[in-house]
Amino acid sequence: MCGRTSCHLPKDVLARACAYRDRQGRQRLPEWKDPDKYCPSYNKSPQSSSPVLLSRLHLEKGADSSERIIAPMRWGLVPSWFKESDPSKLPFNITNCRSDTMMEKRSFKSGSIGAVDSSEYWEKVWDNWRLLTMAGIFDCWESPEGDLLYSYTIITVDSCKSLNDIHPRMPAILDGEEEVSKWLNFGEVSTQEALKLIHPTENITFHPVSSVVNNSRNNTPKCLAPVNLLVKKDLKASGSSQKMMKWLATKSPKKEESKPPQKAESDVPQWSSQFLQKSAFPTKRGSAGLLERWLKQEKEEEPVAKRPHSQYQGL
Repeated sequence: MCGRTSCHLPKDVLARACAYRDRQGRQRLPEWKDPDKYCPSYNKSPQSSSPVLLSRLHLEKGADSSERIIAPMRWGLVPSWFKESDPSKLPFNITNCRSDTMMEKRSFKSGSIGAVDSSEYWEKVWDNWRLLTMAGIFDCWESPEGDLLYSYTIITVDSCKSLNDIHPRMPAILDGEEEVSKWLNFGEVSTQEALKLIHPTENITFHPVSSVVNNSRNNTPKCLAPVNLLVKKDLKASGSSQKMMKWLATKSPKKEESKPPQKAESDVPQWSSQFLQKSAFPTKRGSAGLLERWLKQEKEEEPVAKRPHSQYQGL
């Protein structure tokens, strides 16, 4: 489904964009966990770090489940039960997970939200530029040395009608603060109730972006800029093609030397019709030598002025 996201907001701006109301109705900002690991980027690819919203209760026993934490996590889930010492040796890719099978697989446990400015090759943005909040699942893997790695995956659903021509799958987008609260507050909202939030939505706008996003090293605003798919680029000839065209446009000196003298214009029969009326010689291509000999013979036997006015084309 999705191979690129973007989140280039500074840490303080991103926290304000994720403002919420706690259980008492007070306006709050999520607290950062490991803020130094957050790297703003216009072009995030799998295995890079992205900001994720989750309930404080996941990290602090007995905490208020309505309070939120924002933490950088690796995009591409590494399950806690993975036994290898290197997460790159995971034999399968869990960048995305299908909503219809996620409850059957032991890889998927806790709920979270990926907060991004825009998503994948076709940029999706909310009206009035709210964050695009995509439902996800995270886990914490511990290396043999005791280091903790938090990672996440984005839940996908069947595409809505407006996106179906682009891709059959789309992110499970949580539409509005109420849905975000229900998805995160697992302490009070049951799993069955939360799963009702996972469905396609038409509440998005999108536009095509440049293929510069295909290279994850590109990290500029150009990755998000709209492009016109109907504009055709002028193709530039390669160096070898330019040399070939120049050679073809130049007459060969050897051919110039061996070329027979031009006949005077008055000595050349004038053909004026588009149709071949009668031919006294073969009409196959490559018979130019026969035609020249025949014309020469005709010229010797009869003056041009007395010759019938005939026409030929395509010999």
